[in-house]
Amino acid sequence: MLPDGTGVTIGVEEEFLLVSRESLLPVDGAAAVLAGVAPTELAGGSHASRELWDTEVETSTGVCSDLAQVRDQLARNRAALRRSARAHGLELVPAGHPLFGAETAPPRRDGHYRWMSDTYAGALADQEICGCHVHVGLGDRDTGVAVLNHLAPWLPTLLALTANSPFRRGRDTGFHSWRMMVLTRVPASGIPPWFGSAAEYDADLARLRECGLLPPDHGGSRLARLSNHLPTIEVRVADTVATTDEAVLYAALVRALVRTALGELDAGREGRRSSDTVLGDALWAAARHGLDGSAVDPWSGTRASPHAMASRLYRHTEDALTTTGDLDEVRTLLRTLLTRGNGAMRQRLAAARHGVPGALDMLARDTGAEHLHRSESHHLR
Repeated sequence: MLPDGTGVTIGVEEEFLLVSRESLLPVDGAAAVLAGVAPTELAGGSHASRELWDTEVETSTGVCSDLAQVRDQLARNRAALRRSARAHGLELVPAGHPLFGAETAPPRRDGHYRWMSDTYAGALADQEICGCHVHVGLGDRDTGVAVLNHLAPWLPTLLALTANSPFRRGRDTGFHSWRMMVLTRVPASGIPPWFGSAAEYDADLARLRECGLLPPDHGGSRLARLSNHLPTIEVRVADTVATTDEAVLYAALVRALVRTALGELDAGREGRRSSDTVLGDALWAAARHGLDGSAVDPWSGTRASPHAMASRLYRHTEDALTTTGDLDEVRTLLRTLLTRGNGAMRQRLAAARHGVPGALDMLARDTGAEHLHRSESHHLR
């Protein structure tokens, strides 16, 4: 992503599972699926790549300046990967964690992945997870750190909206985002602490590397960070969401939060220092309950309604959404999401009717594909 405008440009990364239609298990098919996607099939500036596990593929959009571009590129990229996956007898599944699992091949060991495998050991075992990451153009690192301070308390609400990983090894975990519980087992992977400057932020990364907790030149896995290789702020809290609509909504809200933070900073208002303990509690509650239970207010530390927190987020970003012309679309998408439920809630509804294979089938359809040919008892088989 290039610095085309402070707080204006957006890029979205989506990670997907590759699942066998026969076994319902993740399959090491990344190389074959990627080889089957012609560059011309991906939307302008987009690219596709491997991930930590070869049971996953990732797409990254090009630099987008409006939601119409974001939607078009996400939809085209999903369609290209889905077509190639099906040509190899696989399904492209947008979920934060495999619904079914067994002992799989170990993760890749090239590049910094070898370091991660050796250092994180058993904590890496379940990191076969998929997230959606939104980049917003923001070239100045000091400004970026100040924006992170404003964003941090909103990350649990963003997770509640995008949680999409309730199942593990064919069973309900009781969480809306099991991915978050897995992700936060490794160092520097939760909500970023408050930093007073880019120098403080960079000193903390240097400390983590010196302690042997991060690979050399790695930007860490915190849920919002300054990109290590792009002039952007990157928000990484979301599970990979079931639909393009949800990805568009998430991208719009992230950009609006960044733009709102920039407005606050222009007015001389720094992000409020919140308790790291309370922020951690709010994140855990969002992973556990999503939109279907209680939340923790990150500012007061008290019990809250997740729907009330979502409404508060909308009101907080309303001016920024109006400025970018996104208000009507976001209002509609958010109302629909709060009515239908997040991905985890919809997976559970599908599983209640047809078992966990029904949830997997629902996810495959929700990528935008036509309905799968299926029987009542064997949805993807």
